[in-house]
Amino acid sequence: MLHHVEINTSDLKRSREFWGWLLTELGYELYQEWDKGISWKQGETYIVFVQTEKRFLEFPYHRRRTGLNHIAFHASSRYQLDEMIPELKKRGIPILYEDKYPYAGGLGHYAVFFEDPDRIKVELVASDLDVPSCKL
Repeated sequence: MLHHVEINTSDLKRSREFWGWLLTELGYELYQEWDKGISWKQGETYIVFVQTEKRFLEFPYHRRRTGLNHIAFHASSRYQLDEMIPELKKRGIPILYEDKYPYAGGLGHYAVFFEDPDRIKVELVASDLDVPSCKL
């Protein structure tokens, strides 16, 4: 069981807006809030976002470097995942591999991939698949 994940962010205000909306849609609740950070919790697991100190902002995050590549969440259903697409677009959130939606992860892997304000890749996966999993 994962206890928590802490992510440094270049702009806490932008990250709060992005992650607050997304995590609330996925059933998380606001957990902690302070001047340099915020967290949301679901069950016993929580996700924390902390403002990166100015002295560490020179080199921006990139998922191809050593460290976190992406973070994936369960959607409650294919319907919830499909309903997220227009909302992502409305919010100007970059959708990755849109031309391969919803099978960019392979047949039987119903998902959407997008980026947070710091370009961290986020994956939302439908949990009610009845199609055998296989890669394209």
